[in-house]
Amino acid sequence: MKKTAVIASAAALTGVFASAAVANADTVTVKSGDTVSKLAKDYNTTVDAIVNTNKLSNANLIFVGQKLEIGETTQADNNQQAAQGQQSQQAAQGQQSQQVAPAASSQQATTNYNTNSNYTSNVSGNEQAAKEWIAARESGGNYGARNGQYIGRYQLSASYLGGDYSPANQERVADQYVASRYGSWSAAQSHWLSNGWY
Repeated sequence: MKKTAVIASAAALTGVFASAAVANADTVTVKSGDTVSKLAKDYNTTVDAIVNTNKLSNANLIFVGQKLEIGETTQADNNQQAAQGQQSQQAAQGQQSQQVAPAASSQQATTNYNTNSNYTSNVSGNEQAAKEWIAARESGGNYGARNGQYIGRYQLSASYLGGDYSPANQERVADQYVASRYGSWSAAQSHWLSNGWY
């Protein structure tokens, strides 16, 4: 699923918002377990500074062996970040609250699971491996993940899910989406590898 606001949303999730100038830049080789937010914390910088310095198209997409320029931010940048961060966080919270569908009194707005939903995916073998690979990149495999209008394990648009965010419905809609758009999960994975989204 293409994300037009991945970097902004990722920044909102980590509490890091403004661009920052980088001082004392180091070249770091990404190793297993590294994330942009972990590197930002380890090197006393920000996600945005790493994204901007390295011209990353997706703050959630780095690879083992990739070389990144990372350095500490200056105090002036940190002060500017804090001021802009509060404004961005308020805007992001306002946007998220507008995107949550009204829930019935017996449901929670953040889950919106329909317990009557029943679906079992028939994907197996290499297709199942490709499906799991995409789920890991999109949400870390989390059915409750949110990124603006994108929801769940496969980061599907809320409009596709029709208000039912249950795991069964996410699986059903993801299988339908991939079958109609790519024909297979393997083809969707190839597209993701080329573009950073599916």
